[in-house]
Amino acid sequence: MTGKAVRTARADATRELILAAAERLFAEHGVFAISNRQVSEAAQQGNNAAVGYHFGTKADLVRAIAHKHNEGIERLRLRMVTEADGSTDTRDWVACLVRPVTEYLDALGSPTWYARFGAQVMTDPALRDIMIQESLGSPSLHRIADGLDRCLADLPADVRAERNDMARQLMVHMCAERERALAQGTPTPRSSWRDAGTGLVDAIVALLLAPVSRA
Repeated sequence: MTGKAVRTARADATRELILAAAERLFAEHGVFAISNRQVSEAAQQGNNAAVGYHFGTKADLVRAIAHKHNEGIERLRLRMVTEADGSTDTRDWVACLVRPVTEYLDALGSPTWYARFGAQVMTDPALRDIMIQESLGSPSLHRIADGLDRCLADLPADVRAERNDMARQLMVHMCAERERALAQGTPTPRSSWRDAGTGLVDAIVALLLAPVSRA
């Protein structure tokens, strides 16, 4: 291995250590409660400027964490979307939204931090757009949106937008709560991530298909 290759491998390893440390600290304490110095120390970096050197701003670090995980989730989602192609069943398309996330978290083992990280970021006005922007480039999410549009063609646009927001909040925070319970060793309503996914699919389908009341 050449000197350049060694330096590149070392830099890549350092970046991974920083990403893992930042994700855990942000998940447990919130993004703005944690300094770059604390992330560097948790990643066992003697240079407190390591985060800035490898990632730039804190927002850039958040984006890198989101991107790293979204790649894995997107692979699962593309597979499921291909299997659901042509379906007119709302449940099939909701499953394409939910199960890639729960399967991915399950595959990571325990403990995980990504669900709690996502919940922290999505509740922060300054960082929320990063998570949304990472999703906008997802081919599979566009296909899911098209599938749901066909299934929910009779749902008024304003109600659909409202229920989409409700579904997003349900997914983000229920996954985060389950992840927190698993990390703390406390009881969970469902015995596995697969069962938790089933519960989320049931709830979101019911939410999307609920009758519309007009005052």
